[in-house]
Amino acid sequence: LFSMFIHPDKELYREFYSLWIALMVANAIIFLVGVVLNSLALYVFCFRTKTKTTSVIYTINLIVTDLLVGFSLPVRIIMFYSAGDCLNCSLVHIFGYFVNMYCSILFLTCICVDRYLAIVQVEASRKWRNPTCAKGICVFIWIFATVVTFSILTMAIQFAECCLSKILVLMVCEYFFPLIIIIFFTTRIMCALSKPSLMHQSRERRMRAVQLLITVLIIFMICFTPFHVRQVAISINPDMPHDVSLLVYHVTVTLSSLNSCMDPIVYCFVTNNFQSTMKNIFRKTEPGQTSVDILGMNKNSKGS
Repeated sequence: LFSMFIHPDKELYREFYSLWIALMVANAIIFLVGVVLNSLALYVFCFRTKTKTTSVIYTINLIVTDLLVGFSLPVRIIMFYSAGDCLNCSLVHIFGYFVNMYCSILFLTCICVDRYLAIVQVEASRKWRNPTCAKGICVFIWIFATVVTFSILTMAIQFAECCLSKILVLMVCEYFFPLIIIIFFTTRIMCALSKPSLMHQSRERRMRAVQLLITVLIIFMICFTPFHVRQVAISINPDMPHDVSLLVYHVTVTLSSLNSCMDPIVYCFVTNNFQSTMKNIFRKTEPGQTSVDILGMNKNSKGS
């Protein structure tokens, strides 16, 4: 059952050496770009942003997961050459990689829900949108992703094909359910922002909210959907040719790694405040305004 869902690098190396080289080069580029962008973003959010609002807390956790995914890529290559056929060594890397991938999915979901609450349900959500609650949610996400990923790998290794349905349920919890939430709230916020009752909010703020949600949805579709479609397909059709399963697995895993390079769009390029801070850093001057909710879209309102 494990071999249906997970294909170690040694298989691709033996059967498709050229593709293995190409994917390793792609992973090296993803590592360099992702680590640089996310390190800069982490510096800005931790040291140049004084007010740690809910959006900032979720984003910091997202940055940490992206950095861990990025650093796992060179570890993957090192372990391949040093550990050889050691399955346990591969499992440690696989476990860490997928925990961080699913944490990224859940933190992106939190950012979308937080934007909806901040713009559409301002008063009703005020007591929930506070740093203490956000930190508790982040702790829960780390624990939840760890437990569910461990459960999937354990069942895939130790049990027979009767566990396929359970694995599918767990994957739905960690991917397809968050995807439905993001689509739902993206649609809701786009409809809500067209109502006269919300027209008092600045056009710039409304546009940024829509851009943020659409960006998250695009990241989901490009980075995470192919891998999970492959996992569902292999569950429905266990007799899929081994070569096809192997190729699709490694290509889609590489696409999911690309998420660590695309997430900076969410917190770097969608908001002008973040861009201004980054420009000030590169100019080696102090930013004029650092106490700002980068994703909050409204720096003058604590409740937004």
